[in-house]
Amino acid sequence: MKVNIGVSARHVHVTKDDLKVLFGDGFELTKKVDLSQPGQYACNEQVTLKGPKGTIERVRILGPERGETQVEISKTDSFALGIKPPVRNSGDLQGAAEITIVGPKGEITKNAAIIAARHVHATPMDAKKYGFENKEFVKIVVKGQKPGILENVYVRISDSFSYEVHLDTDDANAFLINNGDEAELVVE
Repeated sequence: MKVNIGVSARHVHVTKDDLKVLFGDGFELTKKVDLSQPGQYACNEQVTLKGPKGTIERVRILGPERGETQVEISKTDSFALGIKPPVRNSGDLQGAAEITIVGPKGEITKNAAIIAARHVHATPMDAKKYGFENKEFVKIVVKGQKPGILENVYVRISDSFSYEVHLDTDDANAFLINNGDEAELVVE
């Protein structure tokens, strides 16, 4: 079964309290563009990430605000920053690496950095149609100049999702995948 691929670049999710520290009292996120998942959007606001070894500037915040501040980076980014984040599903910050997030009005340091696990977003209808279940693992087969198989793709099912696989930039670059490319999803 075919599935579209969304390539997820480094980004930050913030809480209302952390947004206040970074941008000032009463500040509200402003939408730049909608993302493929319903209700999610890239914001105009950007921050700087600081680690013991280096910094990465102009990192986009994604909205809306979340219950926990979370920084999603690639393994390549982790080398530049000098941190060792674990691979985790979004929202699972157990063992997250310490990172400093710098905004125009202040900064916060917390254990919030992860490398996002490969995952597929699907609705219950997609799951029934294609024969997979929430929290199981599937594979995706990539065709093209650098074909291959990506394993351990975590399935996330919700009525609020749109059917799509999300990969980070390291996975996408390794297989020469562009945002919007298609892959074959394999359920075993």
